[in-house]
Amino acid sequence: MKRRLLSFAIPLALGLALVGRPAAGEDLMQIYREAQQNDPAIAAAKAQWLATQERLPQARAGLLPSVSLSGSTNLSTYDATIKSDPAVDISRNFGQYGATVSASQPLYRMQNKIAVDQSRELLTQAEYVLGTAQQDLILRVAIAYFDVLLAQFTIEVTEAQKTAVSEQLAQAKRNFEVGVATITDTNEAQAKYDQIVATEISARNDYDNKLTALRAIIGRFPKELKKVGTELVPKAPEPNALDYWVERALKDNFSVRIAQANFDIATLEVDRAKAGHYPTLDLVGSLGVQGSNGSVNVGVSSDSRQALIGLQLAMPIYAGGAIESRVREAVALKEKTRQDLETARRFALFNAQTGYSGVNSAVASVKAFEQALVSAQTAYASNKLGQEVGVRTNLDVLNTQQLVFSTRRDVAQAYFNYLTGQLRLKSAVGDLSETDLEEINRQLRG
Repeated sequence: MKRRLLSFAIPLALGLALVGRPAAGEDLMQIYREAQQNDPAIAAAKAQWLATQERLPQARAGLLPSVSLSGSTNLSTYDATIKSDPAVDISRNFGQYGATVSASQPLYRMQNKIAVDQSRELLTQAEYVLGTAQQDLILRVAIAYFDVLLAQFTIEVTEAQKTAVSEQLAQAKRNFEVGVATITDTNEAQAKYDQIVATEISARNDYDNKLTALRAIIGRFPKELKKVGTELVPKAPEPNALDYWVERALKDNFSVRIAQANFDIATLEVDRAKAGHYPTLDLVGSLGVQGSNGSVNVGVSSDSRQALIGLQLAMPIYAGGAIESRVREAVALKEKTRQDLETARRFALFNAQTGYSGVNSAVASVKAFEQALVSAQTAYASNKLGQEVGVRTNLDVLNTQQLVFSTRRDVAQAYFNYLTGQLRLKSAVGDLSETDLEEINRQLRG
């Protein structure tokens, strides 16, 4: 009986929202691919990821040799008068030049070494941040896509309902004219009709808003969208065990991973701040050349060269308490990241639990609303027949008819809640990917 009821209920409930029209439309993956190219949020995330990749080379530079070249050249004019008898005038023009190549190789700089370890953690964190942005894009595209379909279906249901009520109104007017019905039936049908007209205006406005939301992601208004096929059968999560999803979320949720990386970086920052007390040792060397073609006192040329190589040790003794202050600051920030990590874990647990419950609830809702639709259809048919034999009023028919149409939308909403719920659950455990979107896309028709 179940499949027989479903085969009757699904086409009736979802109509054009699930069964595609003959004309081909844009599918979910086409919209997603375009969003990857045009969505500013994912573009910003990728740019941030690229920028973060440069942190490791910058940190490594603190452990690698540095070489610099400096040089100078000067032209000097010297004029002097010696007030003797007779007076002596001295005038000389001479040039001076010099060049020095200096090199330094760090041998022991603990702060720089820790900075390299921090940059590696930053690169790992950047992967998680980009993964979060990619998951967010998948969710935003899917939700926006199904919001458009549901808004479009709502308009179609409202139009169908308006047509049906219009027929009821016309019939009520005819019956009143021939004296087999009261003016009350006409007024009730008119009130229902006016209400549906107002609902249709609201539905069209909502549809425009949903289109605009999708446009904000892909940079243009979408064309006709493919709809979900009627062969879709909602299933419970696999495995259908809450503990499995909670454990995965606590370990693999991207927000938890990002928070864990922040904690690890903060831990290293404490060590880096403490390393301010440590000495530094560098291997240094330089080669200098100087020369001139004269001087103030003599007019002969000179050239000289000087080379040196050695070790340079620096030992911090007292820096006004700055190092101790930075250590205390780093310890406090480490505690903050510890609490942030705990917050991320609790949110991950909450999202996993609500995501798991949401999928199961959507599965149950689909079945319940499908059965409710069958019952509503039966009630409508019974009231229609009862009106014909005089045991049901026009209002009874209108009310059961409205229940049929509202339940049709509830079924469509339940299906879309199921599809997005699956994606949200995968996102909660850090496992949402294009593959999940492709699986849904294979169920589209039209």
